[in-house]
Amino acid sequence: MNGLRASARRPFASSSTITRNWQRYYAAPAQQAYLEQKDNVAVLYLNRPEAKNAISRQLLKEFHGCLKQLDRSSRVLIISGTKPGAFCAGADLAERRTMSTAEVNQFLVNLRAAIRNLEQVDIPTIAAIDGPALGGGLELALACDLRVAGAQATKIGLPETKLGIIPGAGGTQRLVRLLGISKAKELIFTGRALSPKEAHAFGVVDHVAESGLSKAFELAEEMKTGAPLALRAAKLAVSRAVDLSLEAGLDFERACYQPLLSTKDRLEALAAFKAKRKPNFTGE
Repeated sequence: MNGLRASARRPFASSSTITRNWQRYYAAPAQQAYLEQKDNVAVLYLNRPEAKNAISRQLLKEFHGCLKQLDRSSRVLIISGTKPGAFCAGADLAERRTMSTAEVNQFLVNLRAAIRNLEQVDIPTIAAIDGPALGGGLELALACDLRVAGAQATKIGLPETKLGIIPGAGGTQRLVRLLGISKAKELIFTGRALSPKEAHAFGVVDHVAESGLSKAFELAEEMKTGAPLALRAAKLAVSRAVDLSLEAGLDFERACYQPLLSTKDRLEALAAFKAKRKPNFTGE
């Protein structure tokens, strides 16, 4: 499935299975990032738990490849670590020390491109934060539509100023768009690491739960009942809202709305409503 050998992958599990038995669910393969798609939900796993999923060149390359493997059957994408206690601690600083200046610059170009590609995925995306999300790890989560923090997401923040740099993969831009300029400045200037509850109060994350991944699956189950074309159109319309005036935004909303009226899914929704049944959407 999607170019990955079935024998190298774990069985896809529901949120209830995850809650019951984390260890059995997380028998991970060798890739540093890999994709599972089943039942209209895709999960992109970061798989360097021993390094808190720090972003290496290999992980970044595989992450980018996973985004290309998304197929049209998936209606929601979840980003998660393979084990509780590890989401993404940012760039791999140990590897960074071995890079030349040219290699560092290329890494930053690739990181920015990968996070931008995640942001431009045309289905709803959820970051399931079950471990530290620092620097590039939080910047990755900010590119998702929603963020859910689990109990083990003990540190969430952008500490770059304490390391002599600034957020360089979108943090200064996406955090402002999410929180407003004053809150974004406070978090970036202080380099503060937030707890899940603090991150929720600040508006950095949308939900706090015992398990971020379980909560992400719950949200995905709700979202995937929508018509695929409608989900994509809704995401496009909402995402463009911040860049447009109200009148231009209303025009763009109409442009996204109009093509849906003639889809098979729209007719199926009307028939299902009349018959008092659940619609069977096909993405047509």
